[in-house]
Amino acid sequence: MTNQTVTQEAVRERAQEAFRNHLKHLSGGDIKAWVDLWDENGLLEFPYGPAGFPDQKQGKAELYEYMQNFPKHFEVQFTDLVFHLTVDPELVIAEFKSTGKHRETGNPYNQTYISVVETKNGLITRYRDFWNPLVAIESVGSVNDAVRFSE
Repeated sequence: MTNQTVTQEAVRERAQEAFRNHLKHLSGGDIKAWVDLWDENGLLEFPYGPAGFPDQKQGKAELYEYMQNFPKHFEVQFTDLVFHLTVDPELVIAEFKSTGKHRETGNPYNQTYISVVETKNGLITRYRDFWNPLVAIESVGSVNDAVRFSE
């Protein structure tokens, strides 16, 4: 094995570990630790958000503001994590699921995700979050409630 191979594997493991910690901190409700996984100008994108839902959030302050109430609204555990091998070791492509509920409505929040995550030096620089908005809408009660959560 060459040094470059070891280095590439170490870089890949660091990127995947950042992703695992992302899931751990969200399910554990530790949003400050979650924000610490991000680059100062990290970008979180929502390609499939419903009308009125933000397209993106950028920077640690905006990310914290957006996610700080997540643990108050959702109780989730993430399961079935699968990483897909990429040529770029700092790029993580992951499929996973969540099981849980919306705390206020009691409705289930069982979601399937595909995430495309760019990292640099172990920090998340860009996260494209592909999820089913209908699951979120049904969990919180309505489109308006889903959009209000995102504000």
